[in-house]
Amino acid sequence: MGEDGKISGKVTLAEVARVAGVSLPTVSKVVNGRSDVSPVTRAKVERALEAHGYRRRPRNPTRPALLELVFHELESIWAMELIKGVEQVARENHATVVLTVSGTRHAPGPEWLEGVLKRRPLGVVLVFSTLPGDVRARLRSASVPFVVVDPAGDPDPDVPSVGSANWAGGLAATRHLTARHHRRIAIITGPQDMLCSRARLDGYRSAMAMASLDVDPRLVRFGDFHVQGGFDHAMSLLDGPDRPTAIFAGSDLQALGVLEAARLKGLRVPQDLSVVGYDDVPLAQWSSPPLTTVHQPLRRMAEEASRMLFGPEESGKAAQRIELATHLVERQSTAPPSA
Repeated sequence: MGEDGKISGKVTLAEVARVAGVSLPTVSKVVNGRSDVSPVTRAKVERALEAHGYRRRPRNPTRPALLELVFHELESIWAMELIKGVEQVARENHATVVLTVSGTRHAPGPEWLEGVLKRRPLGVVLVFSTLPGDVRARLRSASVPFVVVDPAGDPDPDVPSVGSANWAGGLAATRHLTARHHRRIAIITGPQDMLCSRARLDGYRSAMAMASLDVDPRLVRFGDFHVQGGFDHAMSLLDGPDRPTAIFAGSDLQALGVLEAARLKGLRVPQDLSVVGYDDVPLAQWSSPPLTTVHQPLRRMAEEASRMLFGPEESGKAAQRIELATHLVERQSTAPPSA
């Protein structure tokens, strides 16, 4: 160690421990992502590791090359599109995809974190997730890079993420309806605590304002992105004489629920009710009638996220946000309102 307190020559964990003023086992715990280290001590060791250029031991070549994909649930059709995108990049990099269901609403739980630190994958792709600071610190300590697809909340600047233009998608869907002279337009967006749901709702509100239309609060519903939720909200919206002439559903699955509710109410689509979905999953073109929807590039989003893990700047060292464009796909579920 030089006179200035910096480590000279090849860096070892023992030298890092001396500079950080902690024990060697403590440094080892930080490098391996162990949880039994206080945040203050972990930050001190991380600063010493970074300042003195300690290079963590490369991954054991005898261990399988894993790319971990994490969902909080697997009940949506769009999940298959994301899986296909991750699998494509995994094949390109001779890796195997490990699929994990975290079992929590947004943030993966402690059991998942302990498991992933044991598996030591090449990287982790998390969908609809948030990553608390302590989880990020432990993943980085263990040199496990990560990226979030369609983050549940507004991600911190140091969290790499990939999403799509949700506000623009909500705007395009609603403007498509206002251009066809609809005035009572309902929206069934996603969960209220999700960033994409709020962005699509904001796009809807902006399009209504552009058309000089007031937003009736009774026509704004927060769903769950699933068929049953779309059906339940649509049955309520279509119950009564002052029903909407169009419904913008925040997912294609919710739109399928709307179509079934319209059928049970004796309404024709699009003559009596126009319906717009969101995502453009393959099933949308086979609904009856084929669904007008906003195309969200789900597979490409997953590919871009996976490729970020194999880039030169891993695990958020140069965190970036990628936002891909959305566009409206017009089919047969929309038309001007009947007289």
